[in-house]
Amino acid sequence: MKKEQKLTKILFAIYLVILTWIILFKMQVPIGDLPNIRNINLVPYGQSAIVNGRIDLEEIIYNAVAFIPVGVYVAMLGSGWSFWKKILPAAGISLIYEILQYAFAIGATDITDLINNTIGGIVGILITMLFSMMLKERAYKVLNILAAIGTVLVVGLLTMLSVVN
Repeated sequence: MKKEQKLTKILFAIYLVILTWIILFKMQVPIGDLPNIRNINLVPYGQSAIVNGRIDLEEIIYNAVAFIPVGVYVAMLGSGWSFWKKILPAAGISLIYEILQYAFAIGATDITDLINNTIGGIVGILITMLFSMMLKERAYKVLNILAAIGTVLVVGLLTMLSVVN
């Protein structure tokens, strides 16, 4: 279990670097091209979630999906924690990103993003619980293998996207 937990920590650290590049640096190379936006929205699913008079479901889904791995990693690293205690780090990581966007004026700080990111984290926690019920002691090994494959694919995709732009 120690070896698996070390791999989980490494994969989680890599994922946080990727997530930071996506959320804070907007996948920009060079980072000097970042927008200068300092906006805060405290109305859930309000104006910030509406594009052309309709709720932007794509943005909502992307925010949730981006945080599913956070929930998986938190659940794996905090395997002895209660379900509710596992939610706090996922929500906390999202809150930190939202605060940093505001502090550095590099994006809109939005309660809708915080909610959706947290929902994504909860989905990740539930996925980990499901894997644990189905695969028992092999669950974390399988999740680490899937996470490693996913990490390689995401790094490759983001590298291709940054080269194209």
